[in-house]
Amino acid sequence: MRFLFFIVGINLLVSCIATRKAGTKDDGKLTVTFVQINDVYEIAPLEGGKVGGVARVATLKKEEKQKNPNTLLLIAGDFVSPSVYNSLKYEGQRIRGRQMVESFNASGMDLAVFGNHEFDISENELQSRINESQFQWISSNTFHKTKDGIKPFAKTTDGNTTPFPQTRYMDFSDADGTRARIGFIGLNIPFNKAEYVYYTDVLQTADSLFAKIKDSCDAVVAITHLEVEEDSILARRIPQLALIMGGHEHDMRFKKVGNIYITKAYANAKSAYVNYLTIDKKKKTTSVEPKLVMIDTSFALDAATTQVVSKWVNIANENYASLGFDAAEVVLNKGEALEGREIFIRATTTNLTQYIVAAMEKAAPDADLALMNSGSIRVDDVLPIPVTQYDVIRALPYGGFIQEVDMKGRLLNQVLDVGKTNLGTGGFLQYSSSLKYDNGVWKLKGEPIHPDKVYHVALSDFLMTGGEANMGFLTKDNPGIIKMYSKPEGNDLRRDIRLAIIDYLKSI
Repeated sequence: MRFLFFIVGINLLVSCIATRKAGTKDDGKLTVTFVQINDVYEIAPLEGGKVGGVARVATLKKEEKQKNPNTLLLIAGDFVSPSVYNSLKYEGQRIRGRQMVESFNASGMDLAVFGNHEFDISENELQSRINESQFQWISSNTFHKTKDGIKPFAKTTDGNTTPFPQTRYMDFSDADGTRARIGFIGLNIPFNKAEYVYYTDVLQTADSLFAKIKDSCDAVVAITHLEVEEDSILARRIPQLALIMGGHEHDMRFKKVGNIYITKAYANAKSAYVNYLTIDKKKKTTSVEPKLVMIDTSFALDAATTQVVSKWVNIANENYASLGFDAAEVVLNKGEALEGREIFIRATTTNLTQYIVAAMEKAAPDADLALMNSGSIRVDDVLPIPVTQYDVIRALPYGGFIQEVDMKGRLLNQVLDVGKTNLGTGGFLQYSSSLKYDNGVWKLKGEPIHPDKVYHVALSDFLMTGGEANMGFLTKDNPGIIKMYSKPEGNDLRRDIRLAIIDYLKSI
C-alpha cells in the first residue's frame, strides 16, 4: 500500500539562528534545549494553585530560551482529550480541546505528536483543533483514514493544506557559528481504534524512517506516546537515537537504555523534563543532560498565557454553574489523597472508587448493590486534600446519571464475571463492599446470588447501553432485565453521579 510514506524532507529553519561573533572560533559544539511535557489535560494550576499550569510552562520555556536561543517546547501526546471541558459548550459547540490548543498557542508550543486520546473526539472536531494549532506536528505511524484512502493528517489554514510529515528536520546555529541539523520521528501507540485513524507498526516504521534520515542529520530524536516498555525496545532496536522523549504514563518515567535516555514528565504539567542535547560535530557524537523540573509556585505565571487560561476557566465555571456545581467549593478537607490513577482503579478498589460506590448507595438507598465501570473515572491522577467540586467534576468528566434496574441473578452473575475478566480496562467493575467473590461464587451479604432471584441494582447509566467492553448483552432488551426505572430529574442527586459524590463527600 502506497500512501505518502515518503514525506520526510520538510525542514523548519529555527528563527533563532545566531551570527558568528567577530573573532570567535567555531568549536564544533552546539546545544539544543528541549522543554518536554506530556499528557496534559488541565490548563490552570492544580492543588489550590500550587502546582502545574500552562502559564508556568510558558515561563519555563522563556527562561530556558533566554539562556539558549535554541530552545523548543514540545508535547508528547494526549492533550486534546480527555478533559472535563470536552463535555462543556462555548459558542453553541462542545469545547472538545479548544481550550488546550489556544493555551498551548499562547505558551509558545513548538512541536506536538499524537497520543491515543487525541482520537476520543470526532474526526471533524479533531480537524478543527489541528487547524487552530499554531505549532508544528510530526506523525510517523498514525494516519488519516478517509473515504478516498489513507492519507497523512493535515493542517488547513487560510486555504492552504499542509500534510503532517512522518519526519521533520530542524536546523540550528549558535553564536560561534556551529550549525547542526536534528531529525525527528513521532510515534503513537496504536491503541485508539477510531474509524478515521490508521496505524502502521511502531517499530517497523521507526526502523524504516531512521534508516532514511540518519545520514542527513547530526542527531535523530524520537518523540513518542508509547508504553515505557516499548520505548525501551525502541532504544535497544535503534541504539543510534540521541534521545527518546515520551508520554502515556502519567507518573513520571526515567530510564537509560544503553546510551539513550527515556524521559516522561508527570501528567498535567506538574513537572517538565528539560533535556539538553549537545552535538559535537568534530567528534560526531551526541550527549544528553536530562533534568526534571517541578512546575510549582517558584515559576511566575506568564501574563499572555494566563489571559487565555482565565478566559477558559471563566467559560467553564459558567457551564458548571448552569449544571448545579460550585467548582471552587471544598467538599473534603481531611484524610488521605484520593487514588484515581488508571493503573490502580482498573485493577482494584481505591479510596476514590470506594467513595464513589458509597455515594451511589446513599443516593439510591433501595438498591441491593451498586456497580460502576472504572472507565467512567478519567482523571488518571491522585486528588490531594482538600478536594473541591472541580476535582470531582474532572475525575468523572462525562458525568451521567445513576440508573436503577431490577435484574435476574443469572444476568447479575454474568455482568460480575465479565467485569472481573475486564481487569486492566475501563470495563473493570467497582462494586458494593457487601459483594464478595468467594471460590468462584458471587455472594451478596454472605449469600450466593441466586440465578432466579430479582435484584435491585444501581449502576452507571453507560453500563446499560451495552457499550462497555465485553458487555454488549447488557441492554434494556436483555430478558434478564425485569424493570428499568426512569431517568431521575429535577433536584434528584441521581440525575448526575457527580452531584451524588459531592453530597456524600460533604457528609463525611
